Amino acid sequence: MVRQPIVSGQFYEAYPDRLKDQIKWCFQHELGPGLPGKGDKKIIAVICPHAGYSFSGPCAAHSYKQIAGSEADSYIILGISHQGYGSCVSLDDWETPLGVVKNDTELVKMLMDNSGLKKNEKAHSHEHSIEVQLPFLQYVQKEPKIVPVIISEDIDIEGFAKAVIKTIKDSGKKIIIIVSGDFTHYGINYGFMPFSDNVKENLKKLDMGAFKFIEKLDYFHFLDYIDKTRATICGRLPIAAICSISKLLKASEVKLLKYYTSGDITDDYTSAVGYASILIR
Repeated sequence: MVRQPIVSGQFYEAYPDRLKDQIKWCFQHELGPGLPGKGDKKIIAVICPHAGYSFSGPCAAHSYKQIAGSEADSYIILGISHQGYGSCVSLDDWETPLGVVKNDTELVKMLMDNSGLKKNEKAHSHEHSIEVQLPFLQYVQKEPKIVPVIISEDIDIEGFAKAVIKTIKDSGKKIIIIVSGDFTHYGINYGFMPFSDNVKENLKKLDMGAFKFIEKLDYFHFLDYIDKTRATICGRLPIAAICSISKLLKASEVKLLKYYTSGDITDDYTSAVGYASILIR
């Protein structure tokens, strides 16, 4: 089966030529990294946003500039369920305006065996957090294969991390993990207004407080920080999972490639979302 796009024409352009131009615009935007080149061959993972390309695309482009030329055999993509579904995988291929992205079914089944996760195509069919990563991935990689995974509240973070590492080692493949997550959502629309003055500065301070623990690959204190501050970080559990995975893989560097908020695009901080691209190697 082929999973059809649900936010094509909303989060990103629906027509191939326009979509390619939009992604190129993201790379060349003043907040973007410039057009991709050889990339980073030692990359373990990236954390990047999943909002509309006109808002978070230039930030996401920083992650995909690292992925370009990385020569991975497959990409594990950790998303979330905005609809409240539990943790699960997809065995479908995924279509975008740029073509069909093949599912690495062999790797998915290995991960299912090692982690106990089940497939739930319905959960994936309504979720955009993985979908919005795919056109960027297609732009920088020829015929990529993916392992789509939703991470929810029911996940055992350390158990899942060990399952991912076992799957990677047993497969013998070069794998890059893409973590899909936005940072703090501020404003009345999100029910989160812990401050009313200097919103831009305070929003960045709040998100950088979270990054401090990501940088240390300390998922326990990262989640504790969110509990204490109530920071509305969308994707906290996939981020926690990649911290655990990367620590077990003895990652040597966690680098913040880019951070800004939607307010930096719209010049309106009454309702703003933080976006970050983070490299783990």
